[in-house]
Amino acid sequence: MNVEYIRTLYAYSEWANNRILDTAAHLTHEEFVADVGASFPSVRDTLVHTLSAQRYWLSQFRRQEPTSRLVGADFADVAAIHALWREIDEQTQAFLDGLDNAALEEIISTTDRAGNVYAYKLWQIMTHQANHATQHRSEVAVMLTQFGHSPGDLDYLDYIDLLL
Repeated sequence: MNVEYIRTLYAYSEWANNRILDTAAHLTHEEFVADVGASFPSVRDTLVHTLSAQRYWLSQFRRQEPTSRLVGADFADVAAIHALWREIDEQTQAFLDGLDNAALEEIISTTDRAGNVYAYKLWQIMTHQANHATQHRSEVAVMLTQFGHSPGDLDYLDYIDLLL
């Protein structure tokens, strides 16, 4: 696996997350916490789940104790989520800066909530985390659009075009 690909994937993910967060900032508090019947009840809960997963997997990448799950109710508004996300993005970037191709091939063992132990190459886990974020960003994009606040195109190639 190529470290530049992983870095670009994570740069894209940060860009897309910021588009979603910037758009979500236009919601009323009622829209932000409304139960819309998605995989997580609300925009807030879906964003917090996505942030929590990135924070959890970053701890795994760094071979640290897993972090506790974040809870939507602990975040009053989008600004609070965005503030913590910026911190996690900075930590993620610092980790990415230290990566090389050899590190991406290292095996990381992880234990799920049921106690099952799994082992994957670092690049596989990193790809999983980025893909997981894409899934939930798309869910939030639909919610935002239903509230009249479309985040616009979030395609990977739209991001790449910005780099050209």
